Amino acid sequence: MDSEKIKVNNILIIHGPNLNLLGVREPDVYGGATLQDINRNLSKLTENTGFKLDFFQSNAESALIERIQQTMNDGTNFIIINPAAYTHTSIALRDAIAAVKLPFIEVHLSNIYSRESFRQHSYFSDLAIGVISGLGAKGYELALKYAMTS
Repeated sequence: MDSEKIKVNNILIIHGPNLNLLGVREPDVYGGATLQDINRNLSKLTENTGFKLDFFQSNAESALIERIQQTMNDGTNFIIINPAAYTHTSIALRDAIAAVKLPFIEVHLSNIYSRESFRQHSYFSDLAIGVISGLGAKGYELALKYAMTS
């Protein structure tokens, strides 16, 4: 038996405000999958892979900032984040993610660039490794697959 320890990669999945309402809130825009569906599907992708996922959702900007700051001490080495409405408004959340200096992918269920003009600006995109927008729940899966192979 190989005695080498398998490196566990810790990936934090952050869901921003109102994403707890997925499946109910504007399914024509955000799709019919619930947040639990998304998290369950992501967990299935990491079964028996050595990757550990931590899911966090909050409607509170301060809670999201605090969770991001915790990554400085908890072994997280990659973030997948859907900042939701904070994408367009939160310099404080941007500053937190810049401060921890972890690679991250920004995910949006809807195509923010084809929506209202105020939704077309992101405070995160220039810091992100990549942005996945408009592919629904599949966007999270694509971000996770990238994180697992990088």
